[in-house]
Amino acid sequence: MNQLSLLLITTILLFSCHQPESTEVSYATSEKFRSMNLPFSEAVIVGNTIYLSGQIGNKPGQLSVVEGGIKEETKQAFENIKQVLERNGASIDNIVKCTIMLADINEWADFNAEYVKYFPDNKPARSAFATNGLALNARVEIECIAVLRK
Repeated sequence: MNQLSLLLITTILLFSCHQPESTEVSYATSEKFRSMNLPFSEAVIVGNTIYLSGQIGNKPGQLSVVEGGIKEETKQAFENIKQVLERNGASIDNIVKCTIMLADINEWADFNAEYVKYFPDNKPARSAFATNGLALNARVEIECIAVLRK
């Protein structure tokens, strides 16, 4: 058998054994979130990947951020993230990517001081940038992608 035939047989075997992941899409929102009548979902789940909408430091079901500045808002945003993940069978440990939006890049160090508390071991991939205005005049917004492990 020549190399081309062997390669063709190997390719056919690999494709015939591969089970594609589910591409089922579901939209996850809590009752408190739905009651706010916002124009987006808390999370969208595609197969085993959870795409979380950006979370700010508001108490669930309320349209105002917690008091105390960047540190308190960061803590509350992560509590919100944890709740969304837990309702969907995941945890902070399932997060593989975060996108951070800061109202003021000068608060970067204070944000990081809180951020690392949620990821003491494995750190997700991350992007961050300063922006001109976040919802509800928040200091921080955190968007995450999590993967459910089989």
